[in-house]
Amino acid sequence: MRYLWACLGFFAAFTLNVLPASAGANKMHKGLAIKHFVLQDTTKIKFVSLKDSLRKDSLNQIKQKTLYNKLSGGVQKNTRDLSLFPAITLQQNLKGNYAGLYVQEPSGEPGTIQNMFLRGATMPLLSKKDVYASQPLVVLDGIPLIGEHPFAFDIQQYDFNRIGPATNLLSTIDINNIASVEVLSDLASTAIYGPRGVNGVILLKSKTPDGIARSISFNSYIGMAQKPTVNTINGKYENEFRQRFYDIYTTNGRYSDDEAYPVYLSDSLNNVYSGKSDWTDLYYKNALVYGINLGLTGGSDRASFRFSLGNTKSDGVADGTGLDRYSAMFNINMKPVKWLLFSAMINGNRLNRTRNRSLRDRFAQINYFPDLSAPLAPNKDYYGSYLNEYSKGFDDNKTNSIQGFAKLVGTLGKFKISSSFNVDYNEGYRDIFYARTLLQGNSYASNYYGFNQRLMMDNKATYDLNLKNVHDFHFELGQSMIWDIYKYNNAYAYKGANDYIKINLLDSKPKNDDGSDNGGYLTPVAFPRELTYRFLDKTEDNLLSFYGKVNYSYNDKYFVSGTLRLDGSSNAQPTKRWFYSPVLSAAWNIKNDLLKDSKGVDDLVLRASAGRMGRTFTYDNYAQGPQYTASVGYTGNLTVPGYNAIGVLTRPYSFGWVGYNVPWSYSDQLNIGVDVAMLKNRLHVSADFYTKAEKNQLLGIPSYAEYGYKQSIESGLNMSNTGVDLTISALVIANSKFSWNSALNLNHNSNKLTALPRGLNEIIIGNRFLKVGQPVDQYWLLENEGIYTANNQVPVVNGQPLKYNGTPLKAGDPRWKDQNGDNIIDERDKVLKGHSLPVLSGGFDNSFTYGNWSLGTNLYFNLGRKLINQDMANRFDFVNREGNTDVSSVKEITFWEKRGDYSKYPLYNPWSTVIPYRTDQDLFLENASFLKLRSVSLGYDLGTVLKKKNIKISKFFVYGSVNNVFVITPYTGQDPELVSYDGIDTGYGQPIPRTYTLGVKMEL
Repeated sequence: MRYLWACLGFFAAFTLNVLPASAGANKMHKGLAIKHFVLQDTTKIKFVSLKDSLRKDSLNQIKQKTLYNKLSGGVQKNTRDLSLFPAITLQQNLKGNYAGLYVQEPSGEPGTIQNMFLRGATMPLLSKKDVYASQPLVVLDGIPLIGEHPFAFDIQQYDFNRIGPATNLLSTIDINNIASVEVLSDLASTAIYGPRGVNGVILLKSKTPDGIARSISFNSYIGMAQKPTVNTINGKYENEFRQRFYDIYTTNGRYSDDEAYPVYLSDSLNNVYSGKSDWTDLYYKNALVYGINLGLTGGSDRASFRFSLGNTKSDGVADGTGLDRYSAMFNINMKPVKWLLFSAMINGNRLNRTRNRSLRDRFAQINYFPDLSAPLAPNKDYYGSYLNEYSKGFDDNKTNSIQGFAKLVGTLGKFKISSSFNVDYNEGYRDIFYARTLLQGNSYASNYYGFNQRLMMDNKATYDLNLKNVHDFHFELGQSMIWDIYKYNNAYAYKGANDYIKINLLDSKPKNDDGSDNGGYLTPVAFPRELTYRFLDKTEDNLLSFYGKVNYSYNDKYFVSGTLRLDGSSNAQPTKRWFYSPVLSAAWNIKNDLLKDSKGVDDLVLRASAGRMGRTFTYDNYAQGPQYTASVGYTGNLTVPGYNAIGVLTRPYSFGWVGYNVPWSYSDQLNIGVDVAMLKNRLHVSADFYTKAEKNQLLGIPSYAEYGYKQSIESGLNMSNTGVDLTISALVIANSKFSWNSALNLNHNSNKLTALPRGLNEIIIGNRFLKVGQPVDQYWLLENEGIYTANNQVPVVNGQPLKYNGTPLKAGDPRWKDQNGDNIIDERDKVLKGHSLPVLSGGFDNSFTYGNWSLGTNLYFNLGRKLINQDMANRFDFVNREGNTDVSSVKEITFWEKRGDYSKYPLYNPWSTVIPYRTDQDLFLENASFLKLRSVSLGYDLGTVLKKKNIKISKFFVYGSVNNVFVITPYTGQDPELVSYDGIDTGYGQPIPRTYTLGVKMEL
């Protein structure tokens, strides 16, 4: 018992030092403090029978898992191979490893947001709000993890990055602490998680103490991320590139004041722009990556624990970026009496992120564009002077995250009752200061603090009944309550008193020294009051759920399961508060029924599931119909809390009209699958056909402009995803010296829009065109058929030349196809083409062992996917990008980098008013299919060698790996993976680097 109390003491100390004092406080602990501890075990080990021990619970879980596998197609993987990849985010670990799971990595910058879609996107991705609502649920040891809410985008002009640190919250998962990762795709397996899991579930189970064995694990790697090889250009090259257009479309090929030729290119003798282009020496670098994780496991049959500490550092190869993670995890299981089990877990992380220094992100953050007539110089000395001025300020991004649960499980014969309390909390800080030398004499400072908090109470009662070893019943009743809170405080200011007082936006001294009230303590000290702006917002979301579930199996041949849920959401309207979700699944063990004596088939199961699951609304704006908001005045932002310090309630005209009786959205899903094992279990095949119908989703319809509204938020958008998941694994060769394991996973998915609100057949929203019967991930483009080299080539009908939106086309303009033959090129001539999401995606793994040696390879591929190369469009559209003060005119230092194939684009007249190098044409639509050798690893197991020498090390595995080795693709841009959710390659994504690592995995 002394050892048990020591474990409890450590658990309490760890909790007190890691958990924040108050989830709602504005000032939180900025680090995780862990007390040093020494445990001396003087407990005598006492034999405990199996029925009283923790091992009994593990055996019961295995039994339930066998039944569960018959009913669903969840794919579970051991994380040993996943951990060989030097990932900093969970998405990087999972990419290409599970059928149906598609991961977007828009940038190689460590710690940035990455998107996941399971069996396709569930709605048209019109903004990052839709991307957030389409993400699968990640569950860590029963804790449904909370994400970063997109409501902060309401006060932003641009959705490049969310305000705050904008750090990927799934960077808090250290794969070395995870025992298994399971991707659940069908309702048979996800129904238990309710509306939160309607997009699929990624189930993470941490390593927990097992039995009485005491062990120490040590996992570590160190490596280098290799800087990319790029071709740089300078002003001379840019002049030669532009000269071709001047030779064709200007008088005598000369510059004149009318053409407004940029000053930075007009002097060819200016070495600042036309000299050496060696800026890459300061921008790209070989970067350090390393990780270390130490785990300690111990205990007895009645109490056991696991504790781990870790640090992972991933430096980016571009712009001085990087992410540093410090993590700690503690698990404990205790069984004070034979019928009661107590379990608890705490996972704490601190993330320090160094962000990019891109001009676009900085100007979008400060809502201010300085003079953009001259870009950064490609010369290292001049670019270095810019970086020196940048270093006079700071951009600190910190994130604290903690997850934990406490669970009691009581087993009373065939009855089992469990109750758990789960917590997921994360908080982010971003402090910014930019010196006046960067902004034409205007300094800028900003403070951000925000948190996301999820509390959950979960209660469950089960009863197992077996009749004559033939009829097996499992009854389950459950209830849960989830409380979500999202909050942020944001303030920024311009024109500080000087560059030495950098961050003091508010005087935080409410009391004078004599104790009297300081009435002006909210008056800024370092910045003018008129140029100081403050924003705060908070939203809450509560979900109350009840469910009942019955599993039945007959003679291990036939399996049936039914689930009925009742979910109530605070984001739903009062008249539509509750939603019923029925799910039915069944399986037939053909092997046990018809093929019992067959030696060729080891297992054959046919399964099916069908059901409906509700989908909660992301925002609380829909909960009460038309609402009021404090949104008046103008500061360049979308939402302002008041006017001259006076709060005024107005209708949310910019958000849109929300009516009454808005119903729940929901998903109807059907899954039919088969699992086969053959050749003495050396070949396993799992195939699933699925269809998902997403119904009653909300869409903003342009409407009610006469009342001042931008749009009307209405339900009625329906779409479907249909596809096939296929997983094949085989032990190709197996003998005493050599073995070869191979695994292939594939997903084919197609989507279609089936209905629009109001019974509309089509609608235009921004640059997107949605049409019933067509996929929702297609681009809406003009078809390009070449160039008009002479005016007489332009078609003439009834004496009128072909026109683009009223402007006659001329020599040098694109040949855009007149689809409807009305002699006018306009939006009606655009067609839907390509897919931003892959039609076929997957991965192919191979592992070879020879003696103690092992070799592993991982291939990752996307097929049938296209993207818009906006980076190339910007390069050719130089006329419209010069001299403006907006985000389209921003030129990063990477402007001086040669990308793409210039020869494939016609030389249009860049001064034409039809804007010939516009992005809404198929000229810039490229095939982005690719095959990537994602990793190669070679390792040697020293464990058997050390055992022969009586060295007590159970495992000692040394390995080396090369990651992101090469990519085969027809795409002419940087990397076909560097694309945002809308399928547009803006050129801002930092390269995904090739990395080389050496590592060791050891267990004592």
